[in-house]
Amino acid sequence: MIPAHKYTVIPRIPDRLKELLRIGMNLWWTWDPEAIDLFRRLDPKRLLWERCYANPIRMLGLVSQERLVELTTDEGFLAHLERVGAKLSSYMERPAWFAQAHAGSGLRVAYFCAEFGIVEGLRLYSGGLGILAGDHLKSASDLGIPMVAVGLLYRRGYFRQYLNADGWQQEQYPEADYYTLPLTLEQRPDGSPMAVEVEFPGRKVQAQVWRAQVGRVPLYLLDTDIETNRPEDRAITGYLYGGDRDLRVRQEILLGVGGVRALEALGVEPTVCHINEGHPAFLCLERIRRVMVQHGVSVAAAREMVAASNIFTTHTSVAAGIDVFAPELMERYFAPYYAQLGLSREAFLGLGRQNPADPNEPFSMAVLAIRLSGATNGVSALHGRVARRMWSGLWPGVPVEDLPITSITNGVHVRGWLSHDMAGLFDAYLGPRWISHPADQSVWERVEQIPEAELWRTHERRRERLVAFARRRLRVQLEQRGAPPAEQELAEEVLDPKALTIGFARRFATYKRATLLFRDPERLARILGDPQRPVQIIYAGKAHPADQEGKDFIRQVVHFARRPEFRQRIVFLEDYDIKVGRYLYQGVDVWLNTPRRPLEASGTSGMKATANGAINMSVLDGWWDEAYDGTNGWVIGRGEEYEDAGYHDQVESQAIYQMLEGEVVPMFYTRGRDGLPREWIRRMKSAMRSLSPVFSAYRMVKEYTERLYVPAGQRWHSLGANGLERARALATWKERVRTHWRAAAVRSVEADMVAPLEVGTTRPVRAEVGLGSLSPEDVTVALYAGPLTAEGEIISATVSEMKVEGSPRAGAYLYAGTVQGQTTGLHGFRVRILPAHEDLGNPLAMNCITWG
Repeated sequence: MIPAHKYTVIPRIPDRLKELLRIGMNLWWTWDPEAIDLFRRLDPKRLLWERCYANPIRMLGLVSQERLVELTTDEGFLAHLERVGAKLSSYMERPAWFAQAHAGSGLRVAYFCAEFGIVEGLRLYSGGLGILAGDHLKSASDLGIPMVAVGLLYRRGYFRQYLNADGWQQEQYPEADYYTLPLTLEQRPDGSPMAVEVEFPGRKVQAQVWRAQVGRVPLYLLDTDIETNRPEDRAITGYLYGGDRDLRVRQEILLGVGGVRALEALGVEPTVCHINEGHPAFLCLERIRRVMVQHGVSVAAAREMVAASNIFTTHTSVAAGIDVFAPELMERYFAPYYAQLGLSREAFLGLGRQNPADPNEPFSMAVLAIRLSGATNGVSALHGRVARRMWSGLWPGVPVEDLPITSITNGVHVRGWLSHDMAGLFDAYLGPRWISHPADQSVWERVEQIPEAELWRTHERRRERLVAFARRRLRVQLEQRGAPPAEQELAEEVLDPKALTIGFARRFATYKRATLLFRDPERLARILGDPQRPVQIIYAGKAHPADQEGKDFIRQVVHFARRPEFRQRIVFLEDYDIKVGRYLYQGVDVWLNTPRRPLEASGTSGMKATANGAINMSVLDGWWDEAYDGTNGWVIGRGEEYEDAGYHDQVESQAIYQMLEGEVVPMFYTRGRDGLPREWIRRMKSAMRSLSPVFSAYRMVKEYTERLYVPAGQRWHSLGANGLERARALATWKERVRTHWRAAAVRSVEADMVAPLEVGTTRPVRAEVGLGSLSPEDVTVALYAGPLTAEGEIISATVSEMKVEGSPRAGAYLYAGTVQGQTTGLHGFRVRILPAHEDLGNPLAMNCITWG
């Protein structure tokens, strides 16, 4: 029966408890242990919190009216409520780092991403990208960054995972009830739902706007599942990463174009847009269109202003991971944009092609984002190098190491992932600054003051809780699968709360090599089954619904876990999510990571485990490539890269066995008379001390702010002043320089390099440079010098600017500079010409470069 009228039912909360709603609607509670304890306290048996999947709003609707009335006279509960309410108010009102460091900057950042992982009950994430985005918002809130975020509100989100009797992954998509989630539907002044429109072929699609408040940061989520839309358009926000290419392009149009329009409707004018992965990149086009309409300027001038204020972060290490769309699909949805932007079809499609002249090349969202952003970064130092190689075709003639792609290594919001037990130790021995200044190395040096016995007992309690959780979870899995009662009973016997416990949990992409440990099952069985020194492994993870190889990896793990020699020692936990991850990070002894280098862009799960006392054992890939120092964990291999994947797997699986047998297991089980593994604890402390402050989202967001956000915001204001006066001038200058660039040439070079150059000395170099219609003010001429490889390539180059000497002669200018002897060995240099302008960002982005 379809209702004639609709209405919303909300919990009836007594006046003395109204503060519960205010606290529950701000996701700040997700990283405040006292707030979480407050909601747990609503239910005396402490079962409702788990049943509600850590959702306080739903919980308030399920708590009996009698219990709520009872709490109005519970002085202990009321005092607890008052404390938490006061903490939230203080948090929201007190000045934070940004207000002190960048007061008056006028910065307003809009952070766009396809997924956000903040709390388990709000299923808007699939894996690392979303979790990273959630931690970014939490730390931006802590730092007081003036930020809003934009995403999509998926009715069914990413799938819930369960396994069939054969261990094959199955997917479920339960529907979310937005009215029992910590979400607020944004409204117009007249009280009607706020909605924005996006044009699709032959129709307009409406999306209403919901808000999730993440501390100080509002996260705006677009929802097309409303009655005014066609069924196929209501499905746009149905599933995360579901459907065909047509649905995907509609999702990304909604996220990018609709997201910008939603901010406009809300009265939010960002000075900087952060494009987190390529999915939201269409926002670049909408921002350009808006600037053209508002200021009556050309597409070239609008592009200068917008691109200068866009930041693009790529998280992908392989081209196959980038969203691309066929030219026909782009034309179907964007043909009207050609006219609005004043671009031809070819010029428009060229924005998303590495080779704009190739009519068959698909349209890449990453290329669009790179082309229309003032800064692009990878998410670890190694990934930055990989990204530069990956996108080198965008800058022909530029050495790979000089490409304008930098890196900012990921970090985690430590407080949000830390166990209550460990947080108590930090409060006692590190002091309050571990919360207010989590990236301060001096704070983490105090880890050494934690008594070894206290640290170890705390960690052991968390391992025991992990084992208890795994047993409960496994039993539920067996019940749902219809396993016999006898098999269900065996779930109570798996794992040993005292045994060395290894965790492996992540997306089951094939390059992550989840089955690497099973290359030699007999040897693994001897390691795990040693009665004096037992070892156990807990697996968790999802494969993408379309990834059959990844699903087969899960099936293989499950089948190995069922073998008699592994039955008590290996467990696969279904439906990996924030909740499962938290238990694992907080309870394992070793966090295992086995990607095929260099395909792991960063990874953050090991960072969360480290803060909780786990020790990483990982391939030198992603963040671990720059984190490992010889004392804070273990490495698998030495950073080698192999062409033969089978040989690669064989070598590194043997390395894992040898490390477990020769170092890891003996270190864990070597105990003093007091039962403490002192060498193991020293390594735990070394990891916590050296890694937690560095791989912190607090550090990460500060780095984004100071290196990228603030400069981009300044460029937005500068280029946009006086009716975009400087943006117009820059666009005109670029057109002139590109038109006449072919005339720029190094006609001759004079340098006496016959005699060796001693370290610390210099030698003069002169170059005759023809510029045609350009002037010396339009260019920089520089010496590009450095050591030579065996193949004769310059590496680790230093760039020193050359100066004009005298007046021009015969249509050319004489430039002078010096080459310096910095290190011994064979070196070389070239003369390089690049465009130069005071408002130009990175000159390499113009693709105007001339070498002598």
